[in-house]
Amino acid sequence: MAKRSALLDRPRIDPTPITGALSVQELIDGTFLAYNGARLREACQVFSRKMLDDDVTIGMSLTGALTPAGLGVAAIIPLMEAGFIDWICSTGANLYHDAHYGLDLPMLQGTHDADDVKLKDEGVVRIYDIFFDYDVLLKTDGFFKQMITAPEFQKSMGTAEFHYLAGGYVKAREQALGIGRRSILSTAHDLGVPIYTSSPGDSSIGLNVAAMSLLGNKLVFDPSIDVNETTALVYDAKHSDRRSGVLILGGGSPKNFVLQTEPQIQEVMGLEEKGHDFYLQFTDARPDTGGLSGATPGEAVSWGKVDPEKLPDTIVCYVDTTVALPLLTAYALATRGPRKQRRLYDQREDLVKQLAREFQRTGGLRTS
Repeated sequence: MAKRSALLDRPRIDPTPITGALSVQELIDGTFLAYNGARLREACQVFSRKMLDDDVTIGMSLTGALTPAGLGVAAIIPLMEAGFIDWICSTGANLYHDAHYGLDLPMLQGTHDADDVKLKDEGVVRIYDIFFDYDVLLKTDGFFKQMITAPEFQKSMGTAEFHYLAGGYVKAREQALGIGRRSILSTAHDLGVPIYTSSPGDSSIGLNVAAMSLLGNKLVFDPSIDVNETTALVYDAKHSDRRSGVLILGGGSPKNFVLQTEPQIQEVMGLEEKGHDFYLQFTDARPDTGGLSGATPGEAVSWGKVDPEKLPDTIVCYVDTTVALPLLTAYALATRGPRKQRRLYDQREDLVKQLAREFQRTGGLRTS
């Protein structure tokens, strides 16, 4: 007989029978054994057992209409409060809809096959199977327009500073309404978690900023500040005897923004680095269509975004984020205790100065 293949030295598929008494951890560890179920199990295990070590700085990208569906309140805020998320890059739309919750404006369970002409006639807005009154948009717009007339907004700033200031206003509204913490923005303000938006003009927040500029408002977003701050966060993590991990919800511009920190360090600044140590992505995109959402960790290695020695700790799970994120959150909270808040918002200016010194040390400009 041929020698037994070493490839057969693998765990047996021997699932735990599902009962009503199984915990989320037992369900995932014992029954998610193949296909994308297995990838989700691996993602939960890597996140909980490795990424949540105290020496890992974790960035999260947020894409898709997740906050309208309540995932900010249900999953992202608990992860932040546990110290499991250190910095965020989100679409502006997610942060705009997040504000609805802080302003206590109701989002309703609807239906995906509604008559949209009737919805329009009756002043109802639909996000797939979520309904809300058109007045929710008007009240949220009014909140942001009024907020940015304050003196502290009359300047050019990065989006982290903007979101920190906005989070303070949302927190004040939550307290006045007596609804408790319901907003990612207010949570980030309290915990010192910097939130960036890679395309600030591509959301209703950006629309309100643009409209107010026509009336003389001085608020302008400076994307170079965001690029340098996010790069500084990652560079500090990798050069302070720590590691860097990314949790990618969806794809698109926020995904690239958290990953491009490494090419900025290596390619543009010429500083020695290898790439992120952990890479977890939930996506429904395919890599063969050329969409950035489907770019694999292996492809990211070729750009220097991921450390090639850490590929075993990179996982792409082809599962709807609205399914995967609640399970990941429950699993992590059940298996790991809280981490100390890193409060990177408070450190970002000093870290940029440190990055600038390193860039100057290499000579700054270089030719090929």
